[in-house]
Amino acid sequence: MANGFRIERDSMGELQVPEDALWGAQTQRAVENFPISGLPMPRGFIRALGLIKWAAAGANAELGLLATKKAIAVQGAAMRVADGDVDRHFPIDIFQTGSGTSSNMNANEVIARLATEALGAAVHPNDDVNMGQSSNDVIPTAVHVSAALLIAERLLPDLAQLQKVIEKKAAENEDVIKTGRTHLMDAMPVSLAQELRGWASQIGHGVERLEQSMPRLCRLALGGTAVGTGINAHPNFGAKAAVLLSEQTGLEFAPAADYFEALSSQDTAVEISGQLKTLAVSLMKIANDLRWMNSGPLAGLGEIALPALQPGSSIMPGKINPVIPEAAAMVAAHVIGNDAAITIAGQSGNFQLNVMLPVVAYNLLQSIEVLANVSRLLGDKAIAGFTVNEANLSEALDRNPILVTAMNSVIGYDQGAAIAKAAYAQGRPVRDVAREMTDLTDEELDRLLDPADLTRGGIKT
Repeated sequence: MANGFRIERDSMGELQVPEDALWGAQTQRAVENFPISGLPMPRGFIRALGLIKWAAAGANAELGLLATKKAIAVQGAAMRVADGDVDRHFPIDIFQTGSGTSSNMNANEVIARLATEALGAAVHPNDDVNMGQSSNDVIPTAVHVSAALLIAERLLPDLAQLQKVIEKKAAENEDVIKTGRTHLMDAMPVSLAQELRGWASQIGHGVERLEQSMPRLCRLALGGTAVGTGINAHPNFGAKAAVLLSEQTGLEFAPAADYFEALSSQDTAVEISGQLKTLAVSLMKIANDLRWMNSGPLAGLGEIALPALQPGSSIMPGKINPVIPEAAAMVAAHVIGNDAAITIAGQSGNFQLNVMLPVVAYNLLQSIEVLANVSRLLGDKAIAGFTVNEANLSEALDRNPILVTAMNSVIGYDQGAAIAKAAYAQGRPVRDVAREMTDLTDEELDRLLDPADLTRGGIKT
């Protein structure tokens, strides 16, 4: 020991490691080799590594390959990793070796040191903690496990909450009729409930897409070891570890049907990222609709008023901005960018191994997490609390010449166009202009131009 360091050794020789670090020589080399972004692997990924090492030790003990006392020590240390007790001892940058070997060895070294202390006897990072494993199957497994857990525990519940909030708001506004818009131009009426339920349906379909992809995400590479052949692993190792992971997490994990695919490709991660991108597009649409509806309050649409959460300007007193929809739109843009990086990374499966695994893990988990967070915020801090300006909605609806469309089957398209043109030019309600330009009675006009009835569609006669 000297100057706060200790000497560690690996196959390449000796080097100094910080005295209080739980990691060893291989982690230290990675710390020194990759001072790139300052971004370590995310919490969800470290949790997954701990769970995988816990399951691996249990499987090897059941198979008679790892002594029971040693397995118990390894499992105890691995659960400390999974629980986040030692996150500061996982310092390696996400931009590292493409296989993630450095992160796997980081976990092996930390767990081995903790297990050695607990057992009072040497536990080896490679021979014991990494028994029956390779970085090449551990890291793809960690990508799948971490993403599956974060989707199941965070994203799906938060999307369900968002959908619930939207549907509740729709039920509260069944009788509110407003001007529909196509091309951002006035169109036929819709109810506010219909508009909101369109959003709810988007979120519901996003949930369905994720749930349909989850079984593939729960197929694991563990057991394929270095190139997919399972070299140095017991034939039953992958299956036993998957059972233990399932029991620990409540998700239905199973070995991959083809280890060669599981190691060499990240198609499932690309698929999940694509589902997240679609969800981001849905959230962007909802956020932008909210911003337009809230615009004003005087010179915009002014259809709704979002909750006032914070001052909107450092120079204009009284200004309030739609900050939550803006944040949601930025999250959506970020997730779409993450998907582009994951798509490119997915193409980097060279022969038997994909070599962009850490960036796949980082971007995928980040997308899941920010989508979960902003979905709940969008529901709870924007949609749940907005108020409806029914006076503005009614005024715009009364002056909407496009209502004449409902009369097409009675007066024909050409006469309807003439009425609409006159109503636009004169700034008068279409009902008043139609009364002057047709032989229809007030009763007939009331029936044909009833806004609520128009939201139900059908031919008017």
